[in-house]
Amino acid sequence: MARLRIGSRGSQLALWQANHISALLGAQGHEVELEIIKTTGDKILDVALAKVGTKGMFTKEIEEALAEARVDLAVHSLKDLPTELSAGFEIAAISKRENSQDVFCSVQHKSIDELPRGARVGTSSLRRQAQLKALRPDLDIHPLRGNVDTRLRKLAEGEYEAIILAAAGLNRLGKTDLMKQLIPKEIMCPAAGQGALGIEIRAGDAATRQHLTFLDDPDARAATTCERALLNKLGGGCQVPIGAAAEVRNGRLHLDAIVANPDGSKILRESRDGNDPEKLGSEVGETLLRRGGDAILEEVYGRGFAVPQQP
Repeated sequence: MARLRIGSRGSQLALWQANHISALLGAQGHEVELEIIKTTGDKILDVALAKVGTKGMFTKEIEEALAEARVDLAVHSLKDLPTELSAGFEIAAISKRENSQDVFCSVQHKSIDELPRGARVGTSSLRRQAQLKALRPDLDIHPLRGNVDTRLRKLAEGEYEAIILAAAGLNRLGKTDLMKQLIPKEIMCPAAGQGALGIEIRAGDAATRQHLTFLDDPDARAATTCERALLNKLGGGCQVPIGAAAEVRNGRLHLDAIVANPDGSKILRESRDGNDPEKLGSEVGETLLRRGGDAILEEVYGRGFAVPQQP
């Protein structure tokens, strides 16, 4: 069996994810070591993510460690990985996906509908902000950065009346006490790749790829490939107001996608079925661009919210 070194961010959630993959590899008889790597995104904590717009801000330093062979594989939240990987890397496996939905967390209130007028809600995601504003234009949306514990602490201390987080992270960490509403995808379309783990290796590293084959989940691979193809067609990173939710239904892929103004004044929605993940994602992306998505995204970039992750 092999000796494998995993590179990971040091947040509680990132370590849970890395240790989860480590345990699965260990059960196969591999010897596994973990190296914690601090990324740009971990260092910039006082600016909303949408304002930073740095390509690969949660992955660049980890990829450097991979390239220098200090680690053999990296475990990422797939939504943090740019849709076009840097040359020299590949996604060897996408493990079985957690719930991809967003959740409403609050101390006092049970749902978005129950929030009082003008309630202060925390999120640094333009995608979440846009869909919240479309549903409740009266809400007061404020930036929210930090790891899961920090965000939940700010909520518990009363800085916010509610916050929006990913169900996957809370479920993985067992921090579900303040989860009050699993938000339907029709109301809040998730981020591309949300809830999925991407395991990255050096391109051409056949030995490591072979060791990871058992981790690759066909349904998760198909759905996230479709979502990332849509994101790639729209030229957006994980911080622009784009949502994508694909799933395998009766052997075919179904994709729901949105592009939105950050203020929620306009949300374009598109749904389609298909068999080819890349083709389906690209076609839905092209349709959204034709229907006005290009103008929305041009405005977002023009206002300095984010920088496209690819041309």
